[in-house]
Amino acid sequence: MTILQSQAHPEPSSTLADWLQLSRSENIGPLTFHQLLKKYGTPYAAIQDLPRLADQGGLKRSLKLSSRSDVDKEINELYQFGAQLLTFEDPLYPSLLKYVESAPPLLTVKGRLDLLQGSAFAIVGARNASVMGKKLAHKFAQGLGQEGWVIASGLARGIDACAHQGSLETGTIAVLAGGIDQIYPQENEKLHLQIEKEGVLIAESPFGTQPQATLFPRRNRIISGVSRATLVVEAAFKSGSLLTATHALEQGRDVFAIPGHPLDPRARGCNKLIKNGAILIETLEDIIQEISPHKVFTPSQEETWFQAPPSSFELEKIRTLIYETLSFVPINVDEVIRECQLQASDVWSVLLEMEIAGRLERHPGGKVSLKEDWKSE
Repeated sequence: MTILQSQAHPEPSSTLADWLQLSRSENIGPLTFHQLLKKYGTPYAAIQDLPRLADQGGLKRSLKLSSRSDVDKEINELYQFGAQLLTFEDPLYPSLLKYVESAPPLLTVKGRLDLLQGSAFAIVGARNASVMGKKLAHKFAQGLGQEGWVIASGLARGIDACAHQGSLETGTIAVLAGGIDQIYPQENEKLHLQIEKEGVLIAESPFGTQPQATLFPRRNRIISGVSRATLVVEAAFKSGSLLTATHALEQGRDVFAIPGHPLDPRARGCNKLIKNGAILIETLEDIIQEISPHKVFTPSQEETWFQAPPSSFELEKIRTLIYETLSFVPINVDEVIRECQLQASDVWSVLLEMEIAGRLERHPGGKVSLKEDWKSE
């Protein structure tokens, strides 16, 4: 549902409130949200059955649901701030992001929403970038923008900021780790405000959320997820930029990297990417020869979400078998299905119950494990 209304302060939509309430409730991450939506059809129907699912999953206390008053408060704060919420089903929701399994059910956006429908190209890199690295980021962003690409990045200092500055005139998307009202880092305040007017801001975190370390990896999957390709300009061996590139590869997107001197720590990440198959880039023409913003692109998507209602036959025995199969060591869900010799729909249903109860932890690569700090009450 789209919230593009002419009124200065429109009344919050009850349907939108259902989406927000479900997404803000306890133990409901993006993947769980999508599974519930496939199972029940609407967020409202899922909310009604959450207490039962949590009880079946082993939670001995009441599941903490987001209150309607908190939901209405957040929606009103967003309206007053001039921002909007886009649900996963909204036609303005970035189309390529929908192919990411853990895509945010809701995005807070502010600015030129038309840019979300353009062909996006991510440019990321080191915060402590070299002067040459910053120049390259600005140059590539400017050149790609003139070729028809919308540039996406994370509004961090260094490479990100230069990529945004180089693409302000042609179109830029800034993905924030905190709430959409949070300016971080403060040195980018002027740029942040410019993007509000000339580009578009995206945030997954609730309004008012302060940026913190755990939120940046989640932000990185959105940067790569909205983009057809990712260019890494400079990156240390272990860095958020490399994580963004990893997300891009997992999402079936192209990854480009600029090589650097082997003695420069900021070049080690890019050099590693190139060794592992990223496309080596030296000039803008190198990218233009490889990829075009006008070519239709549909990434492949493995369907691992809930498909059908679980069988009721010996359901308690099925739960026990799955509980005994899982441990604190991550295991692929396909292995659980094979080991238990159960229908995939039954396994996914029990895992859904366990996650809502707070007993299950998800890991990259479609793996799950028991949650070590789980408490039933």
